[in-house]
Amino acid sequence: MKYNPGVHHRRSIRLKNYDYSRPGFYFVTICTKNRECLFGEIENGEIKLTQFGEIARNTWEWLEKQYYYVVLDTFVIMPNHLHGVLIIDDHRRRDGSRTIPTTRTIPTTRTIPTTMTIPTMNNPEKRKPLGRLIGAFKTVSTKYINLLRNTPTQQIWQHNYYEHIIRNNQSLKRIRNYIVNNPMNWKFK
Repeated sequence: MKYNPGVHHRRSIRLKNYDYSRPGFYFVTICTKNRECLFGEIENGEIKLTQFGEIARNTWEWLEKQYYYVVLDTFVIMPNHLHGVLIIDDHRRRDGSRTIPTTRTIPTTRTIPTTMTIPTMNNPEKRKPLGRLIGAFKTVSTKYINLLRNTPTQQIWQHNYYEHIIRNNQSLKRIRNYIVNNPMNWKFK
């Protein structure tokens, strides 16, 4: 069915007048279309990724390589969705060098910064807003999953995504714990 603004009233779930390209911590959840379990299975509280799940994980990690101002924090690929904290950072330089006072290990066994101390760049390039970064992730992961499945036009992801602007360390800690524990809590959903 074609979109008809007279019938369909799609309301934005984004914070009105907020600039989603500004530096900050963003918690996102992205679900597969019809909640189809494409990415793996939960066994003993751990996710066992399929090839499609590996593609989703690799594409999520690609965002950090592709966009110098993106830092990935805690994330997990679940059977039918992804939870992650994505940081848009003014202080990260193109060459990737930065001072990192502390690091921590996340479920994907990557070591990530928790504090950044590089001065702001003098002339930062225009950053993509969060929605365009999520769109890039969806586009690239869909392309590679569909190549593998030989289904060139198949939709993988739901239209939209959930986001939450993380405003303090207490909230960040709670969200990180939620993400880390998500596979263990899968059977209760």
